[in-house]
Amino acid sequence: MAGHSKWANIKHQKARSDEKRGKEFTKISKEITIAVRTGASSDPDSNSKLKLAIQKAKAINMPNDNIARAIKKGSGDSDSDALEEIIYEGYAPAGVAVMLEIATDNRNRTASEIRHLFSKHNGNLGESGCVAWMFKRVGLITINKEDLSVDEEEFMLQVLELGADDVRDEDDVFEVITTPDSFMDIKEAMEAANYKIGEADVVLLPENTVEINELDTAVKVIKLIELLEDHDDVQNVYANMDIPDEIMEKL
Repeated sequence: MAGHSKWANIKHQKARSDEKRGKEFTKISKEITIAVRTGASSDPDSNSKLKLAIQKAKAINMPNDNIARAIKKGSGDSDSDALEEIIYEGYAPAGVAVMLEIATDNRNRTASEIRHLFSKHNGNLGESGCVAWMFKRVGLITINKEDLSVDEEEFMLQVLELGADDVRDEDDVFEVITTPDSFMDIKEAMEAANYKIGEADVVLLPENTVEINELDTAVKVIKLIELLEDHDDVQNVYANMDIPDEIMEKL
């Protein structure tokens, strides 16, 4: 789990260029469109997946017009019919398992491009099911310890009473783990209790990890993950790497 939190923190700390911002808008727009279509509702109050996607859009200051267009597209625009969700699985260097959540209107093109990225950077795009067993879909809510207004033990007790499955101590943050179904209710209850939430999403967390103790190997793994994240059709990338602090700091 530590690898997930450390990598997420690094991504959040990176400067946002206009190009990066545009890519973020595109990915969130796709997420909104798919949420409307799969949830069969354009009302966020009755579609929790859409509600979360809109919250994420507002968190990166996406204009309301963009959000409205994405909702309209999911509600019946013909272009949205071609957009499909796919899961790709593979291996990065050092045997690190990688899961990709894809949203594409051209399955063959995307598969070819993703396969090329894996092979060019010492990885391998695998068959369906090759690494999925290593991951579990959960709700993940992070809280920076410095933002807590109560002591850590009290925080853990309160969150577990709200219905969280687990609370994990990961260096400077707590990870609150929930079921996907209870995620939104617990997130809103924590916000109502005035907790300052960091990352909050339904994600794929690894149930076992690969520890990387060499800088050169860590650089190769991170390089591939960054390239996959930058691909227009990749919505999310999950990996079971665990990179020690001393190596992560050098990155």
